[in-house]
Amino acid sequence: MKNLFNNGKSLLFLRQTNILSAATVIAAAVLAAKILGIIRYWLLAVYIHPIADLDLFFAAFRIPDFIFQVLVMGTLTTAFIPVIAGFLSCGQQEKAWRAASTVINAALVIFVVLASIAFFFARDLSIIVAPGLSQNPQNLVALTNLTRIMLSAQIFFILSNFLSAIIQSTKRFLIPALAPVAYNFGIIIGIVLLSPYIGIYGPAWGVVLGTLLHFLIQVPLIKHIGLRYEAKINLADPGVREIGRLLGPRTFGLAVAQISFTVDTALASLLATSSITIINLSQALQQFPIGIFGATIAQAALPTLSEEQARENLDNFKTTLLNSFHQILFLTLPATALIIVLRIPVVRLAFGVGNSNFPWPLTVLTGKTLAVFGLGIVAQSLVNLLVRAFYALRDSITPVKIAVVSFLVNIVLSLTFIVVYKLPVWALAISSVSGDLVYFLLLLALLDYRLHFNHRQLLFPAVKMFLAALATGIALYIPMKLLDQLVFDTTKTIPLIMLTGVAGAVGLSVYLFLTWLLDIPELKAFLGLVQRLGQIRQIFTPPAEVLEVVEEHG
Repeated sequence: MKNLFNNGKSLLFLRQTNILSAATVIAAAVLAAKILGIIRYWLLAVYIHPIADLDLFFAAFRIPDFIFQVLVMGTLTTAFIPVIAGFLSCGQQEKAWRAASTVINAALVIFVVLASIAFFFARDLSIIVAPGLSQNPQNLVALTNLTRIMLSAQIFFILSNFLSAIIQSTKRFLIPALAPVAYNFGIIIGIVLLSPYIGIYGPAWGVVLGTLLHFLIQVPLIKHIGLRYEAKINLADPGVREIGRLLGPRTFGLAVAQISFTVDTALASLLATSSITIINLSQALQQFPIGIFGATIAQAALPTLSEEQARENLDNFKTTLLNSFHQILFLTLPATALIIVLRIPVVRLAFGVGNSNFPWPLTVLTGKTLAVFGLGIVAQSLVNLLVRAFYALRDSITPVKIAVVSFLVNIVLSLTFIVVYKLPVWALAISSVSGDLVYFLLLLALLDYRLHFNHRQLLFPAVKMFLAALATGIALYIPMKLLDQLVFDTTKTIPLIMLTGVAGAVGLSVYLFLTWLLDIPELKAFLGLVQRLGQIRQIFTPPAEVLEVVEEHG
């Protein structure tokens, strides 16, 4: 038993020393978190009556998330991880821990100030965030209370995400990737155990529990790493000054992004009942492949890109970036085809099965919105990587300038579609995807201008994968339509699962066959990982031959 415990502990604390193994570790944990996330949304749709009350929960989350995203996420991705990883790669642990302590302490102080203001003005902020919902006095009271509850949860989230960043800087990815699993588990507890008694406030208190679990699961590894925390703020520290120099532009860019999301929420509140819920549910499904494939590979690549930049090894930097770019494309293109073609079965399986609280018209409208969001899966996934490439180059200004342009596109289109043309909620998805596409294209163009990619190596594999994905979409559509009309009674759950499974298997088989036929090297790396699924430790540290295949073909 002791050996089993020690082996398990060793596995959890193991370093992943290359991008492919790190991304695999993250993807496995993110998959579990995403599945729990979908279960969480299904439970919300089951336990919250009427389902329109979910609009209150999602709208109330906007202000706490606004503060968290601007204060923490910009710090981590832009400056904290690159600087801390740079110190650790050079063996300068004391400098890393001093800088980390100051940044954590400063973030907590700023959060307390901002959260106190938001807590006091929660009622007024609720009117701004959800003007349509706030017209009802009862809704306004609920929005105010929910906002205040979820504000209190963010302090755990802030601490926990800094711990995640420190752990990732040491190239350990499993525990930070498992933290969202704990977070979703906490919310599920709140939904199941509290919602029957306190309604929509159940999941809000579940958020508090979830953020606490998100924090606690990472504490043992932080102790193992040897973080020496100091309860002081030293703004003169060189590492802190470097983080501060990189931080400002990204914080501004994230603020613009959050304003854009808030505008979308406000506009959705003016539409038909459950429009805010539709946006959130469809985005949850869209984020499934983005989180598993796009964000994981980008997250795993950042420490390596930062180290290669610190060593001024531009050729390796470009190789790492192109490998990651094509790996993301290989995985997200078929996911896009699946989401678009199987949108209705996917929505029904995720939220409608066994749930009389989720009617057919809501399913159809959510499916339409999901299909539009699906068009942005590839662009949004690649943005995760390209933005981090700029951060590793210690350039946080360029992505912000591009972000401002893309978010302005989103806001202008959203206002035009909803206020001028009075279109339904799926129009907000069109504006969002348009902004993502602008963001991706401009980032890629400017990185190409700076790094001078080999255009054949960049584009030729991408074109081949796109053609394979297009054929996959056709291969999905034909069996789905034939089986739906002639074989399966999809009004029942089991036949619906069978239809989705058969159509999905046919489509993915076509994709794998075509990528093999077109000699796409990412397929070899993917199959190499699949072959070792039964050897967990080898997945965490893939053998050199698989990495050589990826590096050889770029």
